Amino acid sequence: MSAEPILEPVLADAPWLISGGAARVLQLLNADGEEARVVGGTVRNALLDLPPGDMDIATTALPEEVIRRAKAAGIKSVPTGIDHGTITLVIDGEPYEVTTLREDTETFGRKARVVFGRDWVKDAERRDFTMNGLSVDAAGVVYDYVGGIADAKARRVRFIGDPDQRIAEDYLRILRFFRIHAAFGAGDPDRDGYLACIRGRAGLATLSAERVRMEMLKLLVAGGASVAVLAMVDAGLLQLLIGGVAYAGPLTAMIAIERALDLPASPTRRLAALTVAVTEDAKRVATRLRLSNAEAKALDSMGHRWWRFPTKDEANARRLLYRLGTDRYHDRVLLAWARAGGDMTSSRWRELAELPQSWTAPKFPLKAADFIARGMAEGPALGHVLTLAEDAWLAADFPLDQAALASIADQAAARVARDQKN
Repeated sequence: MSAEPILEPVLADAPWLISGGAARVLQLLNADGEEARVVGGTVRNALLDLPPGDMDIATTALPEEVIRRAKAAGIKSVPTGIDHGTITLVIDGEPYEVTTLREDTETFGRKARVVFGRDWVKDAERRDFTMNGLSVDAAGVVYDYVGGIADAKARRVRFIGDPDQRIAEDYLRILRFFRIHAAFGAGDPDRDGYLACIRGRAGLATLSAERVRMEMLKLLVAGGASVAVLAMVDAGLLQLLIGGVAYAGPLTAMIAIERALDLPASPTRRLAALTVAVTEDAKRVATRLRLSNAEAKALDSMGHRWWRFPTKDEANARRLLYRLGTDRYHDRVLLAWARAGGDMTSSRWRELAELPQSWTAPKFPLKAADFIARGMAEGPALGHVLTLAEDAWLAADFPLDQAALASIADQAAARVARDQKN
């Protein structure tokens, strides 16, 4: 498994190695017989000309030594995962996770027993995917013991070592396989890894909802989300996670709609396209993935009678925009558009989707005082008459002239008065 590392400074010009917090941490820890390197995703991203992302640093120094050196240098240290060798150093308000080299002595999911070590090869081999097993020192020398450079450049996501064993160590790696492929892979997923995910899919039931939610939402906003999701559907994996039907077609349409409208990728909107046909679906998915209250409400709103959108003219759409507010309206119309096939040539769908940019709903102009002046007493009837008047105002397409408003108020007050007599 172990390959000779690349021994040339291929990343010597990386700005984060020249200055900034990471460079300062490396300088701090590369002394007195200890060594530190930037590891994992930052190195992968640099080889792919992508932003560095969160920066992780590995070191031969023990956690107590990391804390001692940080204190001497006036750097704040937080023992965020000291039992597993992780100390977070805070420099100029930015966190840098520093982890002592480790070796797994026993592996059982998230509770693997580890010992600290000084072997960079073994530390690389305990990671999940080859492109994540890379490290780079302060001089820009990239160390690759697992074939990660070739895989990163080929956009190929491969497990390090035996895929079945790596998955059995932590079944979340099934989701990470598809999420990393969606973000950095190309073409079909690696076949050996894909088949191992299918063989290990029963282990998905052991994962916490919170961990599944985190991976799924990250996967859905990755550049290759539609390809990865379709592969998961074909493998029978998504159904196990969401407890129902997965709609890969509407997800693909939603992604195309967001791109056509130049919208940022929305994980909640994409999750709705993938999983929600009716509000019952939204409630099930919210429970299965333990979504936040805001996420659950958004899914529920999107799933509520979205199928009525194709029959709406602009007047009806304006009323719905008034009732829902901009965000809820926008999400629901996009879900309806996606489930209708996501036809990018449809001017009608685009007009409905862009209505919040061309029209702003006015505030309902009638107040309680308008009905008290018409003889209404304060109490439940006053709330009822305001509701009737607002409905009539919406049906009349938001008139603001005083004559129309007076007519609406008179009719609503008269109706409530008749009801009270009867």
